[in-house]
This record gives sequence, C-alpha cells and structure tokens, in this order.
Amino acid sequence: MTALHELDAHAMADAMAAGETTSVELVEHHLARVEQHDATLGAFVTVTADAALEAAHAADARRRSTSARDLPPFLGVPTAFKDLTPTAGVCTTLGSRLMADHVPDVDAHVVTLVQLAGFVSLGKTNTPEMGLSSYTDNDLVGPARTPWDPTRTAGGSSGGAAAAVAAGLVPLAQGSDGGGSIRIPSSCCGVFGFKPSRGRVSAGPTGSDWSGLSGDGPIARTVRDAAALLDAMAHPMPGDLRPLPEPAELFAAWTARRPERLRIARWVDPYLPGVTASASSVQAWEHATDVLRSLGHEVVDVQNPFPPALEPQFNVVWSSGMAAAPIPDAALDLLRPTTRYWLERGRTYSAAELARAIQFLEATTRDVVTSMAGFDAWLTPTLALPPQPVAWFTESGDPAEDHRRELDFTPYTAVYNMAGVPAASLPLSVVDGLPVGVMLAGRPGEDGPLLSLCAQVEQADPWHDRLPPRR
Repeated sequence: MTALHELDAHAMADAMAAGETTSVELVEHHLARVEQHDATLGAFVTVTADAALEAAHAADARRRSTSARDLPPFLGVPTAFKDLTPTAGVCTTLGSRLMADHVPDVDAHVVTLVQLAGFVSLGKTNTPEMGLSSYTDNDLVGPARTPWDPTRTAGGSSGGAAAAVAAGLVPLAQGSDGGGSIRIPSSCCGVFGFKPSRGRVSAGPTGSDWSGLSGDGPIARTVRDAAALLDAMAHPMPGDLRPLPEPAELFAAWTARRPERLRIARWVDPYLPGVTASASSVQAWEHATDVLRSLGHEVVDVQNPFPPALEPQFNVVWSSGMAAAPIPDAALDLLRPTTRYWLERGRTYSAAELARAIQFLEATTRDVVTSMAGFDAWLTPTLALPPQPVAWFTESGDPAEDHRRELDFTPYTAVYNMAGVPAASLPLSVVDGLPVGVMLAGRPGEDGPLLSLCAQVEQADPWHDRLPPRR
C-alpha cells in the first residue's frame, strides 16, 4: 500500500475526494514525519502544528458541507512557506538572528493565493540569512541538508523547502528564486523546481520586484504538482511593475499536452572563465540530451551565449538590494560574515552605478534572447558540482572565498534571472548516490510550453519513485 507521503498533491486531493483519507490524517502524518526527520535535515525553522491541525479540521468540515464543484482544488493538502516569505501571525525570520522575533501583520500575496487554493501550511522552511546564498545555513537552526546524504548541503536559498519535499515532509512547497534559489536546491535534493518568467507571479501589494531578478515559484516531486502550484500563484495585480497577463490556459493543462518537435540548444561550458562542470554534471546533461533526442527533438550544440561581463554587474544589483535593507550599524554584529560582505559591498556603489548595472543586464540579456530566438528551449546542467559538504562554503572564514566557491558551484542559474525567462531543474540523474539536476529554459513568457516539455521528459524518464535512501 502506498504511504500517504508517497502521494503527490494531486493524488492526495483525489484520495480526500474519494473518502479514502482526510486532511487531518494527511496533516498528522506529515507532522509526524517532520518530528521524525527534521532534526537531521534542518528543513524547517518554524513548525505551526496547532494552526495546521486547526486548518485541517476546518478543511474536512468544509468538504463535508460543500458541493465538490465549489471546493478549492487542493483543500486540505499540506504545504509550507519559505521563511523569507511574510506570514501573518507566524514568525518570519529571514534566516537571521536580527529577525528572530519578527512576526508580520499580513501575509505575502503569494501566501494568500496558495491558501485560497486550499493548501494547509505546516510552517516555515529554512533559508540562509536574507536569502543571499546558494547553500542554506544560518545562526538560528543551522544548515538544511539533502536527504540523499545529510552530510551535504540541500542548496539554497530555498534549501529547506527542497529538503522537505524530497524527504516527504510535504508534497510541494513555495520557494523564491533571485539567482537560482529554487533550481539549485531542487538539483541538490532530487526534486523538480520551476522558476517562472519575470512578472508571472505578482509581488502583491506589499512586495517588490524592483530589480527584476527574484520571484516566487514551486518546488514539487512531479511536474503536474509544480504546474498546479504555479496556477495558484500566477495572478497579476493592478500596478505590477512587470506584469504578464493572466494565463489563458491553466499551466496544469499544459502538462497533459505533448509538445511538437522542438529545436533545443545545449551548452555545458559556464559563462564564467575558469569554472568547469564536474563529470557528474556532464553525465547528467548528456543523459538529458539522449532523452530529448529519443522524444524526437533536435538538440543542437552551441556556444554559451551569455558573456562573462554580466557577473560583475549582477553583483552590483545583488549587493545594492542588501545595502538598501534598513539595518543599523549597531546591529551589524548580529549578521553572518557573508551577509555583512554583501551589505558592505553594496554600500560602495552609487545610484548611477546601480542604474548602469540594471541597464546593462537588461540590454545584454535582451540581445542573448533575441540571438537565441531560433530555439524553443535551452539545456544546461543545473549545477557545476554535486551537493557539497555543509561546511565547504564557509570553512575558509573568508566571505570572498565563500562567494568564489558559490560561483564554482552554480555558474548556470543566475543568467536566467537576469534574462527573465522561465527555467526548471529536472531530477533526471543520480550519480554516485547523489542527485544531479539538469536545467531546461524557455522563451520569455512561455512557461506553459516549457512545463509541457518538462512533463514529456518526466513521462519518458520518470523520477517520482527515485527516492533518497533515508526517506
């Protein structure tokens, strides 16, 4: 018999509709798994067990008293929110001692939308301080670890969310991605992560996407679950800075549509000089190429179209966002060295330098997207290295060396944030006992076609039952 935590969110919703289980059973089961596994994994910062059970009882009562056609599609299914994402009445720490007691008054817009779809939150998932790193570690609960090998990082900055999904603590979870923060941990944890197109998910009335780099997206074990969670999130609001129109068709519907023969560009060399892909990353990339070709797609080798000049300008934008945080000098000692490194670096740039950096990213990536218009999708590794030991990034004690190692680890993901295109990490391979993701990206705004391709690949080479040994 399939255990409850082995079902995806769709199957959980179907089981409740058929009377085979209840939201209370699902929530209790997953809370028990959090209790059993989270001390090892570090997936959660805060667990809201009482509130989750109260919501589950309310969901079951609503199901009993309401016509099925009037119910939210995922009423009573467990999920969780990243601890960068404000949640009303629930501590939101941003992974920082500075914010350890911060309790927002209002929910982030994405939280409201996900809850309107019926999902029940079990709590807040682990993130590095201020979401700055491609690994997840902080001074509150420590590192998030991949369930495949808890001596190694779950990646970041949505590391807690990916670890929770991979370990069966929740079937799917919200993440956010400003330089790879959904796709990096999805690769480390062997799950599917999707970064939507720029403007696809609204920041809402209290959020901001001033840089155009970051946005919310789904992490799940199946493409159909990720698409459905994106359907819950993707609703524009008046006043959005870079809005995409309301989708004409559900993204979940795209996952049932077989794509026509596509032309797909692939490259393996990172855009950063001196950085190379590991043998496991190349092996996974070659395997993905074989799968795509077996499906009838044309896969073409090209040179990496992104110039290395993007990196220093990206860093201007990235660090300026940290420098804008209202952190008094008296509180700097509460921050981790890497956080102070980015804050201090950002304070050295002028407004003119920030404006020039944003303009450079926009113009340069527009040229790249235009030059690649003859391709329907792009294929690269997700990461250049497998999941690294949890202390590998910080062992030198030098934040600049930490940054250099992060570039060695993840030289593929941030360019898609700069370009604003949709991108996904697919868990197609396990090499030497560790998951190794590959990344597919699509044209701007074409999230549906990219999800269709991902679902086709998943069907051809399924990964749902490829589970970590300790799960």
